[in-house]
Amino acid sequence: MALPNISHLPPSFIVAVSLVTSLISIVGQLRPWPPTLPQGLLTLDIAGEVLLDPDATAGFSTDFGCLARAAPAAVLRPSAPDDIAALVRFSYSSPQPFAIAARGHGHSIRGQALAPGGVVVDMASLGHGRADRISVSFDNAPLVWYVDAGGEQLWIDVLHETLKHGLAPRSWTDYLYLTVGGTLSNAGVSGQAFRHGPQISNVYELDVITGKGEMITCSHENKSDLFYGVLGGLGQFGIITRARIALEPAPQRVRWVRLIYTHFVSFSRDQELLISMMDQGFDYVEGSLLMDHTLITNWRSSFFSKTNSEKIRGLAAEFGAIYCLEGAVYYHELAMASRVDQKLHLLLQRLSFVPGFAFTNDVSYVGFLDRVHDGEVKLRSMGLWEVPHPWLNIFVPKSRIQDFEVGVFKGILMPNNSTGPVLIYPMIKNKWHDEMSAVTPDEEVFYSIGLLRSAITDDWQDLDNQNDDILGFCHREGIQFKQYLPHYASQRDWKNHFGRKWDTFVEMKRRYDPKALLSPGQRIFTSSLTDHV
Repeated sequence: MALPNISHLPPSFIVAVSLVTSLISIVGQLRPWPPTLPQGLLTLDIAGEVLLDPDATAGFSTDFGCLARAAPAAVLRPSAPDDIAALVRFSYSSPQPFAIAARGHGHSIRGQALAPGGVVVDMASLGHGRADRISVSFDNAPLVWYVDAGGEQLWIDVLHETLKHGLAPRSWTDYLYLTVGGTLSNAGVSGQAFRHGPQISNVYELDVITGKGEMITCSHENKSDLFYGVLGGLGQFGIITRARIALEPAPQRVRWVRLIYTHFVSFSRDQELLISMMDQGFDYVEGSLLMDHTLITNWRSSFFSKTNSEKIRGLAAEFGAIYCLEGAVYYHELAMASRVDQKLHLLLQRLSFVPGFAFTNDVSYVGFLDRVHDGEVKLRSMGLWEVPHPWLNIFVPKSRIQDFEVGVFKGILMPNNSTGPVLIYPMIKNKWHDEMSAVTPDEEVFYSIGLLRSAITDDWQDLDNQNDDILGFCHREGIQFKQYLPHYASQRDWKNHFGRKWDTFVEMKRRYDPKALLSPGQRIFTSSLTDHV
């Protein structure tokens, strides 16, 4: 049937019909209009993308941590970054402004991606894996390859797309089913960070939507204050809708090594040696605490054969706690395997692991980078993935890591009957750009400690109390740590966290999100900016 000709109708009639259509779309969701949102939202072109029904908002009321719950008034499912900008501009200009939180994969732990009574932006609606949202290109003179990736894109999709060109990003997180915007708003760390820095140190350019609804392209040279502020800025100054990320030629294979230690001093000394060797050492260095039961309850133990697991368990039972140094050597072709063997042999000769406790696997590059996903599949099959995760991540200065080991690994965590890995590995401060918002201890070498524990017996509060004991121990002993993926209850704590960067952080908030609309779940700015001095 032919469409009717509406060209003769007055513009005011067409606008009215459009408004009624949007109203029907929203009212049709059978929920009273939320009092925290101005009804002028109905007049926007994006009104049809705003969901109010409880089924939609319930899915955005908690996160991976399962420790916090707060329902948004609505969810925006944008089809383009312009839709997000329109929402933010409307809130900023409204006499009744409302909070807005961009949510990627929802992998926050303490409700950081929640927007109580506000609007959560479902970044995934922009399209995971869309070809027009992940684009590989290069600049000449000098030749520099990069990928432009939407803030909503998962790192696993970025990996697969860049590998089509024989390229890959240099710095990763252990888990790849996180969004580009999410990790860049924190830092993005893993075992490659000692060499290439965190993910935020490998970004050339960003597209950002500020708390005023401005769409700004920023870089080291253009709007550098916003560029540095957003990287590691916990979502406080803008929503990342595109990042230009550095690439390098991708290896094809990985020789993956795990070495067992019974003494922490030898373990940490060897880690520090390896990160000092740069190109002559491993391409990846991490480590973990192992106890008898964790070799069964820790999905990372799938690296070991059953026979080797029993062998390691016997050692753990004898010493109470042992340590696993994890390293990897990347290479490009199977023909290079003999040279890798020779390099590895020379490296291991310099290390002080327990004789007979060196274990190796040879895997594809993709298989190595995506190793945590295998653990996710295993835990999901056991019903152990969607459980509370009272994680604690902190950076501890090298000068105090042995004190931390005695007080925490051999103290507070003994016995440790929880499920989930405890990661320990060093990083180098000069690989972090000091102008960025992310903070680290004031020493050149510091350790990333990740207590990535899962509560599978309704004991999450006990684990969280243990986290408090660890932080209390650090305070009493004067260990100048920094939280990674931080969570604080007061602005005084946030001020201590950012230290000398706090005044700049507040000034950036005034400049780019003066009404404190963005990322309310961080609970850094909870009222008028004039109160934050």
